Amino acid sequence: MTERVDTPGIDPADFRVHVVAQAIRLFSENGYEATTVEQIASAAGVSRRTFFRQFRSKEDVIFADHESLLQQAGDYLSTDSDDPWAAVCRTAGLVFDRFRENRELSARRYQVVQRVPALRDREIVTGFRYERLFVDYLRGVVPTEPALKVIGFAAAVTACHNFLLRNMIKGDPDATAEELERALLDVRRTFGVAPGASTQEQDAVLVVSYPPGTPVDEITGRIQAQLSRRRG
Repeated sequence: MTERVDTPGIDPADFRVHVVAQAIRLFSENGYEATTVEQIASAAGVSRRTFFRQFRSKEDVIFADHESLLQQAGDYLSTDSDDPWAAVCRTAGLVFDRFRENRELSARRYQVVQRVPALRDREIVTGFRYERLFVDYLRGVVPTEPALKVIGFAAAVTACHNFLLRNMIKGDPDATAEELERALLDVRRTFGVAPGASTQEQDAVLVVSYPPGTPVDEITGRIQAQLSRRRG
């Protein structure tokens, strides 16, 4: 069997996306537990050895594009920016756009993940990795800002992004990139890091506490409630 990853001219990123797409298709059709690595490799046109050279397990295949996106997000944030707060929001927008471009694949994965508790747990951990990336970036580029402000901002951006992303995947026509941009601008205004923010807004810190595993909808609801109280 030809090992496509070693074939000249094959982009490794495209190869991984191809394998991921085939794996998620099989998971959707046959069930996660019933699908074997051999079946995935066969559907993707690769050997079992090549599969394990790229992925450690079936679970890794499900979230392989997240690994790529996390790397891309980190690379984007490593470039110079005059407004690091806006850079975080743009990065969230880039992630949203990538999943929107592959909405059918994202929808299939969502259905698979919801059926398997271990995958749901992995998805939650993956979401926290984006949030941690934002926190680490901001603490590096704006070290004098209060830690709670940075942590709260990163949590708010991540929660708004995840809420709209999930709704977009479900087919909500209102869950658009434009709506995400508006929501994140609102977050920036609340934290006083948007153009034209008042001194009072700049001194404000939004803190939202929630235990690990809290549903995204609940987190977003808490943020929206605090935003509403501030506006009132």
